[in-house]
Amino acid sequence: MSVNAEKKDLARQAELVNALRAGGRYPHPAATVRLFETHISWVLLAGRFAYKIKKSLDLGFLDFSSLSRRKFFCEEEIRLNSRLAPQIYLDAVPIGGSIAAPVIGAEPAIEYAVRMRRFSVEAEMDRLLWRGKVKSGHIDSLAQVLAQFHAGLSSASQASGYGLPAIVRELAWQNFSQLPGEADEWFGREALQALRAATEAEFVRCESLIEARQQQGFVRECHGDLHLGNILIRGGKAVPFDGIEFEPALRWCDIVCDIAFPFMDLQHFGRQDFAWRLVNGWLEATGDFDGLALLRFYASYRAAVRGKVGAIRASQPSIGASQREASLARRYFLLAARLLEKPKPVLIITHGLPGCGKTTFAQAALETLGAIRIRSDVERKRLFGLLPLARSESTIGSDMYSQEATRRTYGRLLELARGLMANGFSVIVDAAFLRHDERAQFRQLADELCVPFVIASIEASDHVLRARIEQRQREGRDASEADVVVLEALRASQEPLCDDERAVAVIFANDGGADAFGTAHPGWQRLRP
Repeated sequence: MSVNAEKKDLARQAELVNALRAGGRYPHPAATVRLFETHISWVLLAGRFAYKIKKSLDLGFLDFSSLSRRKFFCEEEIRLNSRLAPQIYLDAVPIGGSIAAPVIGAEPAIEYAVRMRRFSVEAEMDRLLWRGKVKSGHIDSLAQVLAQFHAGLSSASQASGYGLPAIVRELAWQNFSQLPGEADEWFGREALQALRAATEAEFVRCESLIEARQQQGFVRECHGDLHLGNILIRGGKAVPFDGIEFEPALRWCDIVCDIAFPFMDLQHFGRQDFAWRLVNGWLEATGDFDGLALLRFYASYRAAVRGKVGAIRASQPSIGASQREASLARRYFLLAARLLEKPKPVLIITHGLPGCGKTTFAQAALETLGAIRIRSDVERKRLFGLLPLARSESTIGSDMYSQEATRRTYGRLLELARGLMANGFSVIVDAAFLRHDERAQFRQLADELCVPFVIASIEASDHVLRARIEQRQREGRDASEADVVVLEALRASQEPLCDDERAVAVIFANDGGADAFGTAHPGWQRLRP
C-alpha cells in the first residue's frame, strides 16, 4: 500500500471512529463513549463493552492494510485471547452502514471490531505497581497461570520454522531495523550500535540451544506480548490479555521467551524482587531450568521490543506525548543493555532441620539477591513424577525417602546448580544438608567454578520446629512432607557443621521474629556475590 493510500484509509477510519463516539450507534446502552488510541488500534469504551478497531497500517511486523485482513485478525484475537481471558473476549463483530452512520453488527461490513467486556484499566498490573498495590500473591498467581498455560500448549513443528535461530535472529534485528528515523537522535547512534553488537554476541552464544529447544518442543503458540499492561488482576488472580494476533512468529516462541517479558518488565518498574519471584515460581512449576540459559537474551529482546514500540508511538504525533514516549523507549533500551550483563554468581546452600525456615529464607534471598532457588522437596518429587504439592505416602528411609533416592536428589541439585552457575546465575539450594558429604559436594563445585560459597545455617528451638511442622501439615500448601517423626530421626542422625564449615556459614536464629531474615542482618553482606 502506498503512503498516500494508507493515509487515506486511516483518515476514513478516523472518521468512522469519530462517528462511533455517539452512544446511539450501539445495540446496547452506552450513555458515554470514550476513545483510547494506541499505535495500531482505536478502542471505544461504550457501556459495558469495548470495541477495538485495527488501524489500516502495514508496519512490516504487522499488516492490517485490507478489510479482509482486519477481519481475519479480529477473529484471531478472539481465538487466541480466549485461552487465557475467556471472560473478557467475546466475538468479532462487523460494522455496517456508512462511514458517517455506522451500525454495529450490520452487513455488509465496512469495518470489523473485537468486542470485549469492559474492565477498568486501573486493574492492569503496571498501574497497580505504580500505586503499590501488587502483592506477592499476585506474582505467584501469574507464575502458576503461565506455567499451566505453557504446559497445555502444542509444540511447533520443525517445518514451520517458528522458534528456529534464523527466525529468532530476524525478530531480534527488527527491533533495530524497524526503528523510526528519529531513533538515532533520541537514543544515540553509538548506544544503539553497542546494544545491537551485544545482542548479536548473546545470540551466537545461545544459537545452538535455541535450535535444540525448538526440536525438543519448547516452541509453542504462546501469548507473545506479556508486558505488565497486558495483565489484569481480577479477584486476586492474574489474567493475561491482548496476546499477539498479527504475526504468528511473534507468539510461536520458546516458553522462556514468553516468561521473559514480565520478568523484564517487572525490572523496568523497579521490582527486581518480584521479577525473581516470578521466574522462580514459574521454574518450580515447570522444571525448565535448562531454558534459563536463554533468559538474558530473551529478556533483553523483550526490552528492545518495548523500546521499539515506544519509539514508533513517539513518531506518531496524532497520539501525542511524543517526548514522554521517547523517554520511555530510551529507558527500555538501557534496560535491554543491562539485561545482557552477567553479574558474578554466588552459591548458597541452606542448612537446618525441618521447620527451621529454610524455604522462607531462600525466598527472601532469591528476591534480595536476584537468584535461582532449587528446592530438594520439589526436585525429589519431580524425579518420581510427582507435582510439588502431591503426597507420596512414603516413610523415612523407604521409597522416595530412601538413601538411594536422597543420593539421586542431591545429585540432581548439584547438576542443576552447575548448569545455572555456568550460565551466570546465583543459586540458592534449599535443602537440609545435614551430612558433611552433601555439603562438601557443593563446596567443591563452588571451588571448581571459582564462585563464592556460603552456608546459610538456620536455627530454631524445638517447640518452634514442632509447631511449624504441625501447621504446615494442616495447611497442606508446602512441598515438604516432613512430620515430627522425621524431625526426630533427622535430629538424631545430623552431622553438625565443622569448624571449617562454620568459617563460611552465616547463622540465622529463626524462632519467629519478624526480622529473622531482614536485610539488617549483618550476614547479608556475605551472601552477596
